[in-house]
Amino acid sequence: MGSYRYRRSWGSALLTIGAGLLSGGLLAATAARDAIPYTWNSVRIGGGGYVSGLSCHPHVQGLCYARTDVGGAYRWDATAKRWIPLTDWIDADDFNLAGIDSLALDPSDPERLYLAAGTYTTEKVGNGAILRSDDRGATFQRTDLPFKLGGNELGRGNGERLSVNPADGHQLMFGSRGAGLWRSDDRGATWAHVDSFPAVATALSSTAANSWRRQSIGIVFTVYDTATIYAGVSTRETSVFESRDGGKAWKPVPGQPTGLRPTHMRADGRGGWYLTYGDEPGPDSMNDGAIWHYQPSNHAWTDVTPIPRDDKPSGFGWGDIAVDMKNPARLLASTHAHYKPANDLLFRSTDAGKHWTEVFARSDFEHDTATWTRDHVPHWMTTVVIDPFDSDHAMFVTGYGIWASRNLQAFDSGARVSWWFQDEGLEETVPLGLVSPAKGPPLISAVGDLDGFRHDDLTRAPLQLAGPPRYMNSESIDVAGQAQDIVVRAGRIRGTPTAVRAAYSTDGGQSWQAFASEPADGDGAGSIAVAADGASVLWIPKQANAAWLTVDHGVHWTRVAGVPASSRVFADRVDPKRLYAWSATDSQLYISRDGGRRFTALTGSLAAAVVGEAGEAFAAPGRAGDLWFASPAHGLIHGNSDGRLIGRAPHIDVADSLGFGKPASGSTTPTLFVAGKREGKRGLYRSTDNGASWVRLNDDAHQFGRIGHVTGDPRLFGRVYFATGGRGIFYGDERN
Repeated sequence: MGSYRYRRSWGSALLTIGAGLLSGGLLAATAARDAIPYTWNSVRIGGGGYVSGLSCHPHVQGLCYARTDVGGAYRWDATAKRWIPLTDWIDADDFNLAGIDSLALDPSDPERLYLAAGTYTTEKVGNGAILRSDDRGATFQRTDLPFKLGGNELGRGNGERLSVNPADGHQLMFGSRGAGLWRSDDRGATWAHVDSFPAVATALSSTAANSWRRQSIGIVFTVYDTATIYAGVSTRETSVFESRDGGKAWKPVPGQPTGLRPTHMRADGRGGWYLTYGDEPGPDSMNDGAIWHYQPSNHAWTDVTPIPRDDKPSGFGWGDIAVDMKNPARLLASTHAHYKPANDLLFRSTDAGKHWTEVFARSDFEHDTATWTRDHVPHWMTTVVIDPFDSDHAMFVTGYGIWASRNLQAFDSGARVSWWFQDEGLEETVPLGLVSPAKGPPLISAVGDLDGFRHDDLTRAPLQLAGPPRYMNSESIDVAGQAQDIVVRAGRIRGTPTAVRAAYSTDGGQSWQAFASEPADGDGAGSIAVAADGASVLWIPKQANAAWLTVDHGVHWTRVAGVPASSRVFADRVDPKRLYAWSATDSQLYISRDGGRRFTALTGSLAAAVVGEAGEAFAAPGRAGDLWFASPAHGLIHGNSDGRLIGRAPHIDVADSLGFGKPASGSTTPTLFVAGKREGKRGLYRSTDNGASWVRLNDDAHQFGRIGHVTGDPRLFGRVYFATGGRGIFYGDERN
């Protein structure tokens, strides 16, 4: 992937690749080596997340980019036929930049790429940034913005907010969500607010709400024409504006429709424009929409919507429209939120929108590279592109990846279109739990939106965990420490509220059975743990007021005393009588010594050491009562279930996640893996001597955003697995 040049424009030093000197540990020993070279690979799922935008360069064949809502940006490698990740250098401190709100290519310089990076507009996160590259994303420079971006918020499938003047690559426009219009005249290094842009860009009408909160949507696209700049605001009022003096003065485009929000503006290849609309910005929902053609020469607007509205809401909106630049009369248009009867639709026109034919009715989808996609239908189709160099190759995004055609033009003569899942290398999922059993498959995962997977082969995308039950999210997973065929998981289910939301497996995750019932309170998911011998299961569902115990697979549940609600539960890896609960609310560790029937607060020096902490507690394999605590504020703390503090790692400043792996040769001490900071240097570290010394495993080019759920392999020394906040699951092995 190469090194990454990563410079903040305002007052930050250049970051270079390589690990710094590492020292210390529990015994303040000096490590024999500063770092160990590792090879990193994705655990193959094959997509799985929402690709919020696609762009192909108009003058370079095969040069396409994808942006995602939480998983960074990618460049298509046409030779290798896979996506190359461009933002794996983002670390946990800058994890908010992993959501890409917009991207832009320079039509006059194919080496240049611009990303508008920032995932949320909430108070808890920092401002966004413009990332600019002059080598197709191999390295980036950064300009921090004085406002926030929302790469994982409403309207993220609209665009593009960011654009480059094709006649002068120094000039860029960026439409923000809540801070109006911005302009750069130095290739994105500095930005100035365009004060003359209409106030509707920051008005209440350009916001939208979902079940989470009301969000600013603002300006959703900027477009350069030969002598005109356009900008579209997500409002049902007058929404599309133009400037004919380089962006100084702005006025509404004459004759435009109102009552719907614009989502995309695409050149028609003949001097005009197509605009797609929805009553909401998406992707959560749309209830109405349209597609219009605009001809600037006479300010004529023509409704070219494939399914006529008949003056009443259609029940769905329109995601995007694509134009074949080899023959501009050929178009593709996608519906959005067309959930009745089943899924979104794709329409084809060969006469510039006068007539349309639905494409999926004559389509075949290949599922060989990601077999789990057989159970998923296209949805959230907010971007469609036709390859400017290959009219047979079109791509559309979904909430779980990218589909691409091999023979699109055959459709025009009555044949069927073949679609393949063009997601190789684009592993955008959010894993919520990992276990690596000592027998059976090397890895079983709980995954947001996709339930989870049993991986017998890390290089192949398997089917999702065998159901029923099938969960929307599996959010907690555990394997019995001394009976590793027994696995439990808990999750959430969309649309079937009466279904039991926890399940168990007695064959290492190959087959699953729902528990016979749920506890009397709670809302599924939450935290679940299985005792070391697999005989009892402890569960605290979300919204539950207590912990619950079953010894008969949910036929009966017993309310457990002494455990605060919303605690995280986990089991001793050796002693089936010992179970634990960590309450972040009161920074207290609770222990049961009778199989989970009764809990008491842990006392002693270990309890005193973790007061006020916000991290996680873990039980180590191999020794009963061996406890570790990973703290994002104070590093790594070691103790036991008697309450004794064994020691701290003084040079581990931050411990975000901790995992255990096979001991080194000749040792019985589990290998420790910790994601965090050592002497201020963020990375993934390994210790084979109980924390006395540490080596770094990754480098600055491979930070993978936020690393969590670190898990070592109990059968293969040095193997480590971890989850990311949007780049899927990785595994690493020491390089020989």
